[in-house]
Amino acid sequence: MFGNRERLLPRQSRGYYREYTVKTPGVRHRGARRIVCGGQPPTQPEACYYTDDHYASFRRIVQ
Repeated sequence: MFGNRERLLPRQSRGYYREYTVKTPGVRHRGARRIVCGGQPPTQPEACYYTDDHYASFRRIVQ
């Protein structure tokens, strides 16, 4: 689950967003890259966003 504490994504109810780690070559930990998708049910997201700076900024990747 992703809480959107940074408030950079559109406001939604709790549990709307889910985050997924994007592997970073050469890094042994989770790294900073994530995809965050929102929608109900989670298997049919309404929108997805990509961040490569650990939630400092997002780019929409799916409408």
